[in-house]
Amino acid sequence: MPLMSTENFADLKNRRVDLHSHTKCSDGGLTPEELIERAVNFQIDVLAITDHDTTAALDIAKAYIVEKNHPIKLIDGIEISTAWQGFEIHIVGLNIDKTSAELKQLIHEQQEARENRALAMGEKLAKCGFDNIYDKAKAFAGDGSITRAHFAKVLYQQGDVSKMQSAFDKYIGKGKRAYVKPTWCSIEHAIEVIHQAGGTAVMAHPVRYDLSTKWLRRLVVQFKEASGDGLEIVLPQMNNDQRRLMLSFCLEYDLHASMGSDFHYPSKWSDLGRNLVMPEGVSPIWQLWH
Repeated sequence: MPLMSTENFADLKNRRVDLHSHTKCSDGGLTPEELIERAVNFQIDVLAITDHDTTAALDIAKAYIVEKNHPIKLIDGIEISTAWQGFEIHIVGLNIDKTSAELKQLIHEQQEARENRALAMGEKLAKCGFDNIYDKAKAFAGDGSITRAHFAKVLYQQGDVSKMQSAFDKYIGKGKRAYVKPTWCSIEHAIEVIHQAGGTAVMAHPVRYDLSTKWLRRLVVQFKEASGDGLEIVLPQMNNDQRRLMLSFCLEYDLHASMGSDFHYPSKWSDLGRNLVMPEGVSPIWQLWH
């Protein structure tokens, strides 16, 4: 059964909830233990760990909470990369059963695709004059999922770019010299597997996909038609227009609302629980958890 499936989530409205965070098991900067410590220090009541295409952090975090007797509820989660119309769309699975055979199979397939993409990216970056960059990125990833962020970190630490974002802007972002198109699963398959694992499927950070409102609506419609459950409509960095648009989509398409910091590492721009307030008039995603 999914972790905490028998808990009563009705009282979460007035508690500090963050349903999107990462650890070193994917592209986060903190270990699972360090992430839990930070969440407790920030007085987070409920935290979902949603690493990219892996659930490796969950048992570690759960054991640490028990060991320290920390007053925090952990939601088992995952963030699955999917392909849609040439864009990479992330689907978060919340309150999942990480032992699900279907989920384990999808994770295996996604990790294989991730590894092949990283190897191809390393080859392209070598042609740009950066030697042994795959090995260096792999070292940064350690036992975790290798991502483009690890390549960006190498380029930044070597002084080849002035900041990590510049690595995407110059080399590994879409359309750039070392970009490699991913071969992720479809949105429909990700949602299906999340449901098979007893979880709820949430579209992560819809406002970050560089889509026009027209195309974003198409994406939301397809997500809804694929039986998606909710939209992540509250993030630390959103302007008022984005908040209004996400709220309107949530209500128009009868989707549940989720919120999360998408925390990767401490920064002045975003942190655990920052600016996360569920708006009035929506149905929070946790209403689907029983």
